[in-house]
Amino acid sequence: MRGIVALSVVAASIWVGGSVAAAQAEGAASPETGTQASAPDSAPAQAAVPSAPSRPIDAGTYAVRLRDLEQRINELKEQIFRSKARLSLLAETVLEGVVGGGQAAIVHENRMSKSYKLVRVVYALDGAPIFTKADEEGTLGDQKEFEVYNGSIVPGEHTLTVSLEYRGHGYGVFAYLKGYRFKVRSTYTFAVPEGRVSTVHVVGYEKGGPATPLEERPAVRYIERVERPVRPDEMGEGDR
Repeated sequence: MRGIVALSVVAASIWVGGSVAAAQAEGAASPETGTQASAPDSAPAQAAVPSAPSRPIDAGTYAVRLRDLEQRINELKEQIFRSKARLSLLAETVLEGVVGGGQAAIVHENRMSKSYKLVRVVYALDGAPIFTKADEEGTLGDQKEFEVYNGSIVPGEHTLTVSLEYRGHGYGVFAYLKGYRFKVRSTYTFAVPEGRVSTVHVVGYEKGGPATPLEERPAVRYIERVERPVRPDEMGEGDR
């Protein structure tokens, strides 16, 4: 009798243990529980490796890059100004219907001595730049005469603004002039009659005499001439 009871207890234990294990397995696999066991993370998260800091730019390199950038910006500004001036003059010519109505010619003459090297020229007509040229070598001053503008223009009064910059070119007792810069700015108003050509010669020269200080000598004067345009039937064989 005792053997039967002991056997019944062992059987009950086996049945209970199996039911509990089955229930645990079903709970882990059943989607209704809403939870799912996850394996422990055996590998730690990899730490982010900081990037190497960029190499700092020294003051000399920064200054060179800054000057290069400023030079490029100035060149772009001059190109924009010249384009704007051409468009402005073209718009006036078309809108005002002055094709052949008036014409202007502007010529620069250099009559400065060898003590002054012309290194920069800026011309503006009615506030719009029409000619800009720079040459630090001084070859710009080797040209005794060059044309600044020649084309149609609205009849009436116009204002010409001239900016010239010279670099001192001394030798002997005047060698100190090499470190000097001389700037001249002048404004001139001229008229363009209907059906006429107005030619303005802008002359850079040295005013005063031997006693005049060198910084006061650079000056500008204007020579204006108005004439009627030459018709094609009036041209000679050499002009055609």
